[in-house]
Amino acid sequence: MEQIKYYMAPMEGVTGYVCRNAYAKYYGGIERYFTPFVANKKLGHREKNDVCPEHNAGMAVVPQILTNRAEDFLAIAEILREYGYDTVNLNLGCPSGTVAARGRGAGFLAMPDELDHFLEEIFEKCPLRISIKTRIGKENPAEWERLLAIYEKYPLEELIIHPRLQKEGYGGTPHLSAYKRAEEMLSCPLCYNGDITSPATQEKTLKTLPGIKTIMLGRGLLKNPLLPALLRQENTDPSTLKSFHDTILDGYLSIMSGDMNTLYKMKDLWTFFGQSFDGAEKYLKAIRKEP
Repeated sequence: MEQIKYYMAPMEGVTGYVCRNAYAKYYGGIERYFTPFVANKKLGHREKNDVCPEHNAGMAVVPQILTNRAEDFLAIAEILREYGYDTVNLNLGCPSGTVAARGRGAGFLAMPDELDHFLEEIFEKCPLRISIKTRIGKENPAEWERLLAIYEKYPLEELIIHPRLQKEGYGGTPHLSAYKRAEEMLSCPLCYNGDITSPATQEKTLKTLPGIKTIMLGRGLLKNPLLPALLRQENTDPSTLKSFHDTILDGYLSIMSGDMNTLYKMKDLWTFFGQSFDGAEKYLKAIRKEP
């Protein structure tokens, strides 16, 4: 049986280059790392730092773009081409209410005609390969059939599917039948994303979807950085966590102005880590109360 490949999901404010480099150093086992989204065609200091080649050496990195304007997508893609990238990822999966309300991320899925015209233009003009990270719709699973018919028209490098609706956020059960339908309709490579947090959850998903070849890991990987090794049934060393944590902390201290900003940055990471330890909630509550 072919070994499953694993990707690191883009998570805003968490999986920037400091985290990616620390993860690659202490754990590895990730086929591709996806950057948190770039949304402005005038890349700011943070975005430039995150995508510049010297901050991503030795890793296969795919920058993600969040926009519903073809001209902005193409402008960002051109900047990324100049940085040396050959592939970009379009974010049609972000479920954030503020993002969706502006017709971006998973909110764009509610406008299939506009989405189709957008994809037609970027696939015609973009010099880079384009993959897409998508939800299956905004409000109703019935939206998926129309979206698949659109995706089928374009030469996607890959379609990464989180089989939930925008309105479902990260709750409820993923619609595995929607992923199965994509397998039936599309010829492009597919990647599964959603609720793979342990060997048991992977095994359960593969029983329904045995054709999965690639899995994107997000919250589950941050809760337990050993997850890819566990999924591969490899030996693991829990003691590595402290070195991983301290390297990220040192990285933030070196680039951020003041300990307070670093503290706020680390709180997000601690919240994920804490979910893998029994009795962690009382400590997390104390951490959250700190200024």
